[in-house]
Amino acid sequence: MSLTTAIGQADWPSPEEELNRTVRRLLALLGPLLLVLLGAPALQGTASAAAPPAGQATRYTMTAFTNSSESNLYVYDSPDATGFTLQKGPAYTPPSGLIRDPSIFKHTDGFYYLTYTTNWTGNTIGFARSTDRVNWTFLNNYTIPISGLTRTWAPEWFIDTDGSVNVIMSLTSASTATHFTAWKITATNSALTTWSAPTQLSGIGPNYIDTFIVKIGSTYHAFTKNETTKYIEYATASSLTGPYTMRKTGNWAGFGDWVEGPALVQLDNGGWRIYYDGYRAGKYWYSDSYDNFATWSTPTEVPGLTGFIRHATVLKETVSGGVTLPTNTTRSLQSVNFPGRYAVVRSDSLGYIDPVSTSSTTAVKQSATFTVVPGLADANCYSFRDSSGRYMRHWDFRIRFDSSNGTDVFKKDATYCARPGTASGSVRLESYNYPGRYLRHYNYALSVDLYQNTDTFRADSSFTVVSPWA
Repeated sequence: MSLTTAIGQADWPSPEEELNRTVRRLLALLGPLLLVLLGAPALQGTASAAAPPAGQATRYTMTAFTNSSESNLYVYDSPDATGFTLQKGPAYTPPSGLIRDPSIFKHTDGFYYLTYTTNWTGNTIGFARSTDRVNWTFLNNYTIPISGLTRTWAPEWFIDTDGSVNVIMSLTSASTATHFTAWKITATNSALTTWSAPTQLSGIGPNYIDTFIVKIGSTYHAFTKNETTKYIEYATASSLTGPYTMRKTGNWAGFGDWVEGPALVQLDNGGWRIYYDGYRAGKYWYSDSYDNFATWSTPTEVPGLTGFIRHATVLKETVSGGVTLPTNTTRSLQSVNFPGRYAVVRSDSLGYIDPVSTSSTTAVKQSATFTVVPGLADANCYSFRDSSGRYMRHWDFRIRFDSSNGTDVFKKDATYCARPGTASGSVRLESYNYPGRYLRHYNYALSVDLYQNTDTFRADSSFTVVSPWA
């Protein structure tokens, strides 16, 4: 085995990624001013987003059907919204029909509920529920009370800020799969067994499908597929039923064409992640936004699932567990797959994993010793300070140690959120401002690299927090 094979494959940033990073930095500094000047609708509440406190963790549950089966549900979960692990598949097969476009939410009664497309034609949507997200019980196929419906597709849960439980659907009465419009029904009892009369969402359509809505502050944000152009477009309204105003059309976000099934979730750092189905290319993508949905990161394939899953939704929850590091104490970071090596800062101020032992010099031991403090950008995450007071941060994705300049960008660059590592008691450190990128060694150099669904990557990015060398 060659050294390169043993350590893993490189994941250095492309010129496109470096450009994207530069744009992100500029937006962080200038974004609020630009939004005022451009009159973009504000996303309120993102500044208060934070990772869960000690003893708790974020869990993202994904439900999807697959390329190989439209009748079987697959359930995955993830601590970071990037690397998903199969919990059960197939996890549920309805008594008859399909389970396309499965959407999941957790109700106030403690049950998880699914709604889904039951068939290519017809006027019903399906419902099932579960206590544990992986074992499901069929409830019923609900008939949408509109005369002449020929297709009832892509039902999506939407829980409004008043607590009302809604299902957003794409409906058509055409003889072919055209001229879809968005509609909603609202549960009229807590058991979700009776529903209001359907109401059309004004301003979306005709010929828009797969409408997914999030509400932030007093504004409803709708992401919906233009079935004519095959782009995911964007609209806003001050009421759930509209009227919606189309804000962005065409390939405005760089998602590409022949894409569908948008689903959004807010990340712990306040950003928003959209997942979507590149059905023509047979790929599944995600992209992130930090500037009121104005711009989005370069689309990235969902590791391990792209090409297999179709039209998923993702539920975010806070659950017990997670990884907790001791703060305001000195510790060393030991590589899991190179246990004789530890994270260090060398004289060039860059981070590496170097050999450290009892026979090492005091200077070497000191270089491998850091004070763990509450995260500069989020106190529920972590920052690492060397003996001279410099912080471990990333710059163009390379790890280096710099003195804080007090800016928000620096604080985010120097903050890492703890995720479970590959070995018992080990930890993986995810970049706070680049979710999905982890502290990882390659050729003994440290960087924050994009998650890869490989055992090598997971081992390269796992560290054991041990007693300090100095």
